[in-house]
Amino acid sequence: MKIVVLISNTGTGTNLQAIINGITESKINALISAVISDKTDALGLEHARKNNLNIEICSKKEDLLGLLQKLNPDFICLAGWKQIILDEVIEAYPNKILNLHPGLIPDTTDGTVMNPDGTLALWNKSMLTDKAIQNFLDNKATYAGSSIHFLTLNFDFGPVLGRVFEKVEPKDNVESLYSRLKRKENIMYVEVLEKLTKEN
Repeated sequence: MKIVVLISNTGTGTNLQAIINGITESKINALISAVISDKTDALGLEHARKNNLNIEICSKKEDLLGLLQKLNPDFICLAGWKQIILDEVIEAYPNKILNLHPGLIPDTTDGTVMNPDGTLALWNKSMLTDKAIQNFLDNKATYAGSSIHFLTLNFDFGPVLGRVFEKVEPKDNVESLYSRLKRKENIMYVEVLEKLTKEN
């Protein structure tokens, strides 16, 4: 089974490294056929180089479909990718594109997710990571959280594959809260891929 991991220069590549570790430890039954970045200065590319992975640079979103068709992956993992994924890509790979969202996506568009303490969780629809984490703080949420879902034509919504929660502490800021949540995201990504690659 083959997966590709898409990264940008917005993070340090911890999800990519977690996936690499999951494969090395035989938790994920797949190989990374390529790490695709839209920027040559993405820090995550260092993880790819250290592990001798194939690197592809795709600076234009219009070129992504052709590149994916050449690589022919079973699953596509978005791990900090900041380009818009065009509809043609989503339609070509239904239930194959995994996206990590910094919020708690419900199972239906009119549904809700409850935090472990019974309070209403925040979806953070259409928010990038820093704004999403700040939104947890601004709304005095008791828990922050993230979801992994399959990408669909419905923005920031699709079949949810996993969720993690992190309790918000009184002295938290964006950096402290996200640093704890990020560790849980890394573990969740591996667990989701472990399940998917064993099922397929």
